[in-house]
Amino acid sequence: MKEAMLYEKLEGNKVRCNLCNHRCVIPDGGRGVCRVRENRGGTLYSLVYSKAIAANVDPIEKKPIFHLAPGSTSMSIATVGCNFRCPFCQNWQISQILDPKGEIRGQDFPPEDVVAAAKHYRCKSISYTYTEPTIFFEYAYDTAVLAHKEGIYNVFVTNGFMTTDALEAIKDYLDAANVDLKSFRDETYRKLGGRLNGVLDSLKKMKELGIWVEVTTLIVPGMNDSEEELRDIARFIAQELGPETPWHVSRFHPDYKMLDRGSTPISKIERAREIGLEEGLRYVYSGNVPGDPGENTYCYNCGTTLIERFGFRIVENRIQNSRCPVCGAKVDGVEMSWR
Repeated sequence: MKEAMLYEKLEGNKVRCNLCNHRCVIPDGGRGVCRVRENRGGTLYSLVYSKAIAANVDPIEKKPIFHLAPGSTSMSIATVGCNFRCPFCQNWQISQILDPKGEIRGQDFPPEDVVAAAKHYRCKSISYTYTEPTIFFEYAYDTAVLAHKEGIYNVFVTNGFMTTDALEAIKDYLDAANVDLKSFRDETYRKLGGRLNGVLDSLKKMKELGIWVEVTTLIVPGMNDSEEELRDIARFIAQELGPETPWHVSRFHPDYKMLDRGSTPISKIERAREIGLEEGLRYVYSGNVPGDPGENTYCYNCGTTLIERFGFRIVENRIQNSRCPVCGAKVDGVEMSWR
């Protein structure tokens, strides 16, 4: 266990956690919505510190992050737990895990060992992913501090429901984030266990702090796939975050508790991508459709294919000194010329 960051003590041995926008008030002996932060005698503890439930070396494109050292690998870690309850979660076996005795599963993998593993496997970054990194913030924070000392980037793959306090705390060490913007309707978010404005505020705050941001929307048939809602999302990204912000529109496959509908038609993914481009976004990507032309990065100025992809694999990266080799337009991102 490790004493939590970002909480305050209340009367009667209660505490308020200020890590995510639930801001749970937790009685003595209780846990927050995430089920991995516990109040013991008026002190809030993280129960998942250094307890990794998953650790892998992944292509950075799997996050998906397409504009930070494309083609590089990322040491990827997670603990159990989540502060949302999405019925379509693709990692529900670890994000929604419930031990009958309340015990926390995972193996010891302290921050210094995570960084050492990243160096050993020559990873350009460490990704806090698979489950929601906000709920293992202390573990991610300590790892991120050590990673920066070694010149390794840090990436959050997140639902974006953290507080401004959390972003301010980690701003000097968080280089990039892929944020799931699951819907543009608050009623949908409430069904998933969150609120829309909390996510929108986090996205805007990340951009303000200079964190590289990419946005993913899993297009779920019957939930968020209307052209009106997709256009609302694209317009928000373009106007509030900037046209340089990549938008990944990903294909849904039935999983977990959402087995009552089929996969997203590819035509819907193609139309979503068109909408994003119509709204002025420079980079809109088709996700979960290997071989689709929408996986590639194109120059927004002249249309040249800059990075050709197949799934998570880079076929060719033609970017030179972070610029288009044909027209010289600057390609947005971090180390886009990395080979």
